[in-house]
Amino acid sequence: MSRNQILIVVAAIALAAVIFFLPKVVVNEGDKESFAKGETATAASEGHSEDDGHGHGAEPAAGATATAAAGAGDAHMTATPEQLMALTTARAKYDKATDEQTRTRLAGELAAAYASASKFDSAGYYYEMAANARPGEKSYKKAGDQYFEAFTYAATQERASELGAKARNMYEQVLKNNPSDLDSKTNIAMTYIATENPMQGITLLREVISADPNNEKALFNLGVLSMQSNQYDKAEERFRHLVSVNPKHVEGTFYLAVALAQTGKKEEAVATFNKVKQLSKDPALNASVDEELAKLK
Repeated sequence: MSRNQILIVVAAIALAAVIFFLPKVVVNEGDKESFAKGETATAASEGHSEDDGHGHGAEPAAGATATAAAGAGDAHMTATPEQLMALTTARAKYDKATDEQTRTRLAGELAAAYASASKFDSAGYYYEMAANARPGEKSYKKAGDQYFEAFTYAATQERASELGAKARNMYEQVLKNNPSDLDSKTNIAMTYIATENPMQGITLLREVISADPNNEKALFNLGVLSMQSNQYDKAEERFRHLVSVNPKHVEGTFYLAVALAQTGKKEEAVATFNKVKQLSKDPALNASVDEELAKLK
């Protein structure tokens, strides 16, 4: 994923919450998972715009674009005036187009403008429109990536299921053309984790690790799943592997420190938390690290 975020939550270990919309799961030492039924975590925002034209009725006039873009689902990222202007301009051009070929071309431009303004589901919708008109691995991947971004911010289980399904549909088209696209397979896996069939997601993550034992995204996600099931020894193993592959992986280093603290390795946890502060320029994350360090004194 191009953007990894850590949302700090107060919990038993006050650890950073994963951006993915995940239920609690159990991943044992043999990766034989059992899943507990229960409430799923709620993300801060869903990257959703009301004028996307998919699932909200008819599309509004171009003049409504800036208002909707500025008002919906931007707790995680606020669009700049320049981005809103680009979105308004792109939407106006799209609405004025009369022939299908031009509208297909402009759909891609409109999708890019929505993505820039953090309207990920709308971006996915128009990238999907462009991909269906001119199918190709790259075009389907663009649509899938935007739907997946929207999925990571879904505020309800229903919305997560809807966006996860859209993302899977696009990524499956990608894998038809390129079965070795492990990034698409990993994202598909994470959408399944938030469904009633999470084992299908774990199976896909195993396949990714089997194909690429050093795959950072798969290692990170498997580590997070272990954390969520309180299997800190397993999480420690995953995150140690991850930071050995990428010593500058901030989120992986943070989670490793939490896992070390939970498994009683106090000195190493302190050193690892301090490393997070060396790697991160995020004030919120560094403040959370200070809180964790204070607990270890």
